[in-house]
Amino acid sequence: MPGGLGRRLAELLGADRVITDPVRLRTYECDGLTNHRSTPGIVVLPDTAEQIAAIVRECAAAGVPYVARGSGTGLSGGALPRADGVLIVTSRMRRILEVDIPGQRAVVEPGVINLDVTRAVRQYGYYFAPDPSSQQICSVGGNVAENSGGAHCLKYGFTAHHVLSCEVVTPDGEIVELSADGPGYDLLGVFVGAEGTLGITTKITVRLTRLPETVQTLLAAFGSIEAGGAAVSAIIGAGVVPAAIEMMDALSIEAAEAVVRCEYPPGAGAVLIVELDGPEPEVAAQFAQVERLCRDAGAFEIRIAADDAERALIWKGRKSAFAAVGRISPAYIVQDGVIPRTVLPRVLASIDALSAESGVRVANVFHAGDGNLHPLVLFDDAEPGAEQRAEEVSGAILDLCIEHGGSITGEHGVGVDKSRYMPRMFTEADLDTMQMVRCGFDPAGLCNPGKVFPTPRLCGEVPGVRKGPHPYEGKADLF
Repeated sequence: MPGGLGRRLAELLGADRVITDPVRLRTYECDGLTNHRSTPGIVVLPDTAEQIAAIVRECAAAGVPYVARGSGTGLSGGALPRADGVLIVTSRMRRILEVDIPGQRAVVEPGVINLDVTRAVRQYGYYFAPDPSSQQICSVGGNVAENSGGAHCLKYGFTAHHVLSCEVVTPDGEIVELSADGPGYDLLGVFVGAEGTLGITTKITVRLTRLPETVQTLLAAFGSIEAGGAAVSAIIGAGVVPAAIEMMDALSIEAAEAVVRCEYPPGAGAVLIVELDGPEPEVAAQFAQVERLCRDAGAFEIRIAADDAERALIWKGRKSAFAAVGRISPAYIVQDGVIPRTVLPRVLASIDALSAESGVRVANVFHAGDGNLHPLVLFDDAEPGAEQRAEEVSGAILDLCIEHGGSITGEHGVGVDKSRYMPRMFTEADLDTMQMVRCGFDPAGLCNPGKVFPTPRLCGEVPGVRKGPHPYEGKADLF
């Protein structure tokens, strides 16, 4: 290790909080996106912000890259470790430090599980609105890094809309506070969603939301996914803003049925889940309108949840969809593109055509209300060439999103998985400007390097196309 880095980290944290055993290190070689793997050089398990700051200072002094990791549920390789670096795991920092009901806020450590915030405040009539499908296991710190959304982001927004401040360890090892209310530049806005490339959050103040007066949920079954997409356009076009509006196609329904037996209508080419919440009179009027629009679009069966148990059963299939696909395919790629709602039927038809032409199955699960697609591209990793074909289909789907005025990511982030697609969406000048911002926070380029951008930019260099390898490429093992 350079200058005894491993020994100094053990002195800082205790030997039991520093992992160097090759077998144990393999536990951390990837996040939820298993296509990309890299065994970290060292894993550290800090308990406090001060410990993280000390770790970062040691890494900076040694010129060693480092990556922060929460629960490891990300789907873009954002927490992929470096073989020549330190992985800083925040999963032990799971304390809810303060609950301020009059102020409608809570202060939590980065390892706190998303759903645990709601569990802690539900008794007071509040909850934490961002709800990724992995909310039972994902951490708030990871949500901040990726600006996570979820099924209810259509009405309530993403993590960025529910974070009031963050305590952050900067790349030089200083502990600072970033606040939404502070004067000057919106540094908190820059930090949230930066995928851990600008620093490590150690404490988060989140906004709490009042539980709605009433909630109504329906499930509508359609003969085709295009018909379901037309229903989505009609609902939004009518001025209705549901709390959530989600869709699954036949293949994803098949997978969910195999795992959780959600008992969706048999023979459905697609199901649409629509949830409305708010004042009871308003919800009642809008719910009747949504039911009518679904029938007009061709829904052959509509189920309305009578109570919380039935609502949970409807959501169970959708929430389990990503994991459930493992029952019908040995491997799959989770994609995350965004399109305007108005082109939803057209793009879904194009994805069907891509699947048919390539022979690669695609299961569609998505936040239909805001056009955030999550196509699951299925393949058999034991079959030669299958993964490459799946990657090609996955990339073609992102091209479709861009061609129709959308984006390559809605909530999963760019990470390492989609960095190569960034030039398809942004010009060289755009990418260079973004990296200049990154250099402002991390001049040495040690904080989660190799993520988001296709080619790293060194601070201080002349803007333009990079020529020759990056200095970190091919660097000898520092440990």
